[in-house]
Amino acid sequence: MKKIFLTIALFSLAVSCKDDYLDIKQEGQTEAASFFKTQEDALQATSAIYSFLRSWENSAFPYQFVFGVPADDVVKGSNPGDSSFINVYDNFTYTVSDEGVRGYWIGQWQAVNRTNQVITNVPAIDMDTTLKNRLIAESRMLRAYFYFNLVRIYGGVPIYDKVETVYEKPRNSVEEVYNFIIADLLAAAEVLPQTYPASDLGRVTKGAALGLLSKVYLYKKDWQKAYDTSNLVIGMGYDLDPDFNHLFRPAGEFGKESVFEVNCGCEPPYKGSQYAEVQGVRDQFGWGFFTPSSALENAFETGDIRKELTILRNGETTPEGDLIAMGDANSVTTYNQKIYVPKALNNSACGYGSIQNIRILRFAEILLINAEAANELGNASTAKLNLDKVRDRADLLPTTATTQIALRQAIWHERRVELALEGDRFVDLVRTGQAATVLAPYGFKAGKNEIFPIPLDAMDQSHGAFTQNPGY
Repeated sequence: MKKIFLTIALFSLAVSCKDDYLDIKQEGQTEAASFFKTQEDALQATSAIYSFLRSWENSAFPYQFVFGVPADDVVKGSNPGDSSFINVYDNFTYTVSDEGVRGYWIGQWQAVNRTNQVITNVPAIDMDTTLKNRLIAESRMLRAYFYFNLVRIYGGVPIYDKVETVYEKPRNSVEEVYNFIIADLLAAAEVLPQTYPASDLGRVTKGAALGLLSKVYLYKKDWQKAYDTSNLVIGMGYDLDPDFNHLFRPAGEFGKESVFEVNCGCEPPYKGSQYAEVQGVRDQFGWGFFTPSSALENAFETGDIRKELTILRNGETTPEGDLIAMGDANSVTTYNQKIYVPKALNNSACGYGSIQNIRILRFAEILLINAEAANELGNASTAKLNLDKVRDRADLLPTTATTQIALRQAIWHERRVELALEGDRFVDLVRTGQAATVLAPYGFKAGKNEIFPIPLDAMDQSHGAFTQNPGY
């Protein structure tokens, strides 16, 4: 992927016409009206969308506040006194005024705005038609991804399919938002290529659009479409990396298992991503936050190689030869091994782990989406086949589940251990109706905590267009 990251001083899509968020002109930035003139402008504006994928809001604290800590497989981490404000996400006591709730909301709308700048302005540029259509398709696929994040975290949100002058629409329904996401993904999949040259690795592909679409159908419980769409992805040449450790190391980036992956190379002045740094071993490789829980550790079956390749322990020596020796005696002692970057490979020009790519969608999940959909459709043989492919890579025997109910539970469990610490557990518990039971000991309240509140300032700035989520 081209490492061109543009900042454009545009209006924020924070559902407001006020200039609280991004609507502040800064030196060195370019107004949209004088920018979208050339093919290079179109390329740079699209790259600005990709730059958000590795941003603080999308991959570090705000993201972990809503997708990570509320689940039962992640704890705050670090030492007890460090950033204790994060605890409200573990015990479900956050409010409409909480900065994390607000930060994730703002970030996703800023990202949506970047996609809409391309979708609205690039069609009028005199440039190569094939490239133009591809950049618009990339933007639509990425807009769908950001809306998918929004609808899972906040419920129904306003739909903006282009740049607007006033952002005070009421919230659309969850169903309407999902239909909008699906339309974007279908349109993008028609145009996007299956592969790119090495110089463009990280750009979204047809497989990424269809893979995300299959996941959207899973959330909608449209089992037939989830099954059919995931089958299309399965037929596109992806495969499991036979080495689970290699999969998450720099050498495994953009491998055959990668369906949607964020390129996080360290190229000053952009400094890579802080995705790994905030989770790295405390005072050795990073800050030590968002670490595996004892509940996660206990969830792995005996013999599952993923347990020790997911949980990095103080005092151990990694397969790459690094002795793990945290520098804070009061810190937790286990960390996320999936984000670990060997010391020898770290780029000192940027923060620790800044080169660590973010795996958003892997082929293993496509197999589990297909298995879950197949099981719900009564196709137990296909469900077991694809479930067991994932288990086999983990050195586990085939599932012993035989009934539809038992197989459903086995697939849900496999998602938990295969995708551990990758941001899916909380929304999976909500999606599958398990949250009220599993998370009740942490303070989860059914009918409220399935989604987060709309931030207070967004409510105020909507001038009555918004209604708040129940219970907040």
